[in-house]
Amino acid sequence: MPAYEGPAEPSYGSAYDALYGLPQQRTTDVTDAALGAEPAPRSAAVGTAEVPETPAPAPKKAGKPGGRDRYLDLLRSLALVRVVVYHLFGWAWLTVLFPSMGVMFALAGSLMARSLNRPALSVIRGRVRRLLPPLWAFSAVALAMMLAGGWNPTDNPDGSTWGIVELFNYIVPVGAPPFPWSLGSKSGLLENTWAVQAAGVLWYLRAYLWFVVASPLLLWAFRRLPWVTLVAPLALTAVVGTGVVKIPGETGNAVTDFAVYGGCWVLGFAHQEGLLKQIPRYVAVSAAGLVMAFGLWWASGHQGPDGWDLNDIPLAQATWSFGFVVILLQYSPSWQELPGRLARWDKLVTLSNNRAVTIYLWHNLLIISTVPIIDLAYSLPFMENARATAALDSTYMLWMFALVWPLIGLAIVAFGWVEDIAAKRSPRLWPNGAKKGRQKDRQKDRHKGRQRARR
Repeated sequence: MPAYEGPAEPSYGSAYDALYGLPQQRTTDVTDAALGAEPAPRSAAVGTAEVPETPAPAPKKAGKPGGRDRYLDLLRSLALVRVVVYHLFGWAWLTVLFPSMGVMFALAGSLMARSLNRPALSVIRGRVRRLLPPLWAFSAVALAMMLAGGWNPTDNPDGSTWGIVELFNYIVPVGAPPFPWSLGSKSGLLENTWAVQAAGVLWYLRAYLWFVVASPLLLWAFRRLPWVTLVAPLALTAVVGTGVVKIPGETGNAVTDFAVYGGCWVLGFAHQEGLLKQIPRYVAVSAAGLVMAFGLWWASGHQGPDGWDLNDIPLAQATWSFGFVVILLQYSPSWQELPGRLARWDKLVTLSNNRAVTIYLWHNLLIISTVPIIDLAYSLPFMENARATAALDSTYMLWMFALVWPLIGLAIVAFGWVEDIAAKRSPRLWPNGAKKGRQKDRQKDRHKGRQRARR
């Protein structure tokens, strides 16, 4: 069986690896909403002068009509697919082709900027409320599996008992949760590194939580010194991500993650506040290209064990993701519906946005779970033929790819409804927008019927 090459997007040096366009745009980011975002109310017009006896008419609100931005929904779905494919095949070039984590942090930062028109504490509380229950569901299953496999959290190589205290990170991800680096045997039902793969994805939740808590201060700074606040994370990455200053342990990993993706988060602020639209497109794209070129140049001379995998090269990841996000946001078409042939993917895009947290949390464990299922095929009678066995061996990773998506679908049905409970919505098993689509069709049919009646 080919080796599984999909560790979670690494948090540099550790084991582990969603507004929107113009100001006043009223879109809802489902991925980020699942992580605690709440739709922002339309802000009232301010500064309207009152003229005695003849009040001035209320000014019209600027901006695009309400509704979802399907372009950004599509980006989020692509980011999730890229994460799954990367963790399965381990192709380093995928981190260059589409820097998923930078895109997701930028989308989340944009929504956070819009939400902070409300009191900061209520926004943070709402985000945390939507983040934690899905995490708890995942943690309950993962920890039960680890403990059943014989893991003792107090058995640390250094002899300390911090493992018990660090279990708190499975409840509130302020730091790195503990997990065994090896559990079971290589010949067991799951490979012995399954716990590393399963728990490794939690670094993203930790970084997201740090950004949410820091956002009121970051947005305050951005509105006063926008360019300084945009560039500061890149400068910080140049210090802590290149070895100039070394922060040991998981604290260093957390600070590095914050610096690497901080520029993308603040780019979300710039997008929501309209700063990017004030820059001529050719200037923004040209500058972004230069930043990305620097990132590739730096990566060429600082490759890690997996070559061009930008997850191992913090400064290259930060600069490449920054420039990539600038271009994506500059060309954002703000679709109200997916156009042309993309419309056929509408339901899947809606589903993945409604269940982004569930997909992200569970996908690595589900990738690993495909192995014992596929291995059952070796016991079939016709597999005694050496030719059949060789055919399965050579296509093993493709079978994993084909099988992981149905398993993700099962996880959506089994655990996705927790996202609805966390958001104080009625639980839904398969929220792909089909019901809304049928309602729209019925409305169109009624409209056409009324038009025919008038004729």
